[in-house]
Amino acid sequence: MMTITNNSEILFIYDAKMTNPNGDMDNENKPRMDYDTDTNLVSDVRLKRYLRDYFEKQLGKPIFVTENAKDAKDRGAQIKKDGKSHKDMIDCRMFGAVFAETGASDHLTGPIQFNWGYSLNKVELSDSNTITSSFSSGEGVGKDFRVKYSVIAFSGGINAKTAEGTGLSAEDIGVFDKAVINSLPFCRTRSKIGQTPRLYLRVEFADNKAFLKDLREYLSLETGKEEYKVRNIDEFTLNIGGLAGYLKRFEGKILKIHFWKDDMLKLNGWDELAQAFKGKLSEVNPLEP
Repeated sequence: MMTITNNSEILFIYDAKMTNPNGDMDNENKPRMDYDTDTNLVSDVRLKRYLRDYFEKQLGKPIFVTENAKDAKDRGAQIKKDGKSHKDMIDCRMFGAVFAETGASDHLTGPIQFNWGYSLNKVELSDSNTITSSFSSGEGVGKDFRVKYSVIAFSGGINAKTAEGTGLSAEDIGVFDKAVINSLPFCRTRSKIGQTPRLYLRVEFADNKAFLKDLREYLSLETGKEEYKVRNIDEFTLNIGGLAGYLKRFEGKILKIHFWKDDMLKLNGWDELAQAFKGKLSEVNPLEP
């Protein structure tokens, strides 16, 4: 498989209803929040965990950061035992890895990176319920905090120059496009069920030199009510008119815009985007093998 040669920029939006998108273990496992702005936060590590679990458990692909190996040394030993290299692991090719060989730690920089996700609306937390959980050491009592409703946006990118070191291929990117959309619905644990993908865009450039700003800066949520009170997808419209205008400035450098959008998501500005990039839009079908 040939290594990719084109950079990409990524926008991924999903919503979370009465669930805990990313618990903070240092704060009673409450959903991560920026309390200055009342926005919900989700780490890039959490998003990559969704993807790794999907690769391993749904697609049957070997991954490096797995529950079967606790640390970098164990993971490296497992790879050698199986007669594989880091480039045989799809998560290494995408996200890189920290590994240990001959007693020394090293790392492989991943070409696919995200920054932290944050909600486009102001978010309220539900009152905690006390729950009893079973552990290997016995039962324990904890608290169960959830967001009432959160529209979470991630921005990321794919660096083709970095891909030269991991061997990330066009086939891998095809798997990645579908996995971003599919991985959340497949994560049906008690605290994570209730998350639904709504929009995915991957802006692919014609070379490995172009980069864009954070695409979330060109979005706005139109609610017609207090953001705190939004509880469902039919209660807002996502305005991407600013994003369409921004991308149009780079029309000559953009090869394709790979996209998927949920039919329930109301978009303002989609027609402008479709018109500006007529012939360059490529719809991702997450149901294809």
